[in-house]
Amino acid sequence: MLMVLSLAHTPRDRSASVARAAQHDNAALDAAMDRYARGEDDAFVEIYDRLAPRLFGFLLRYSRDHAKVEDVVQQTFLQIHRARGRFLPGAEVVPWAFAIARRLLIDQHRRGGREVLAKADDDSAAQLLVALDAPADQVAIAKEIAAKLSEVLARIPENQRVAFELIKQDGLSVAEAAQVLGTTVAAVKLRAHRAYEALREALADLAPPSSRGAA
Repeated sequence: MLMVLSLAHTPRDRSASVARAAQHDNAALDAAMDRYARGEDDAFVEIYDRLAPRLFGFLLRYSRDHAKVEDVVQQTFLQIHRARGRFLPGAEVVPWAFAIARRLLIDQHRRGGREVLAKADDDSAAQLLVALDAPADQVAIAKEIAAKLSEVLARIPENQRVAFELIKQDGLSVAEAAQVLGTTVAAVKLRAHRAYEALREALADLAPPSSRGAA
């Protein structure tokens, strides 16, 4: 079934809301990890509940294999557990965990061969259009348009695509994305901007003439 989003708020409003929610969740995760590093085992439940869905969604963009993604998520938490004694109080959990998960998935890809990006579902299609501040009428037909945008996204250089997704879809700050990717803030800004512009250009080409002025 084609998902139709509420048009009561603009895509920019929804994008800002996602970013605020991510920041709030990040702060709660950091506090829980501080407690876990100090030996409070019960804090792990909160860490897992808050972090696992985000890791799963992040990894699913790069693999069709749900079992493999689930395995990488579990391996990520195992590494977090093993490193708890070395975790620095006040450090940020999300970029650290994403970097671990990304490295583990890359290692699996190297061992198992190259995978095609997972096809976007209705939710990820809508998220992509919201991330691009698409007009509301385009968001409402997200599946059809985003299927074509996904083809463009797959052709963008990987470093640009990942930078864009970390910031626009996962809600990470530019600094956090730079930590995940092991590069500079300036490099992440440039990569994300190039991806954004390529996708916005494709979105403008896909839009009907009457709505191109709003895009």
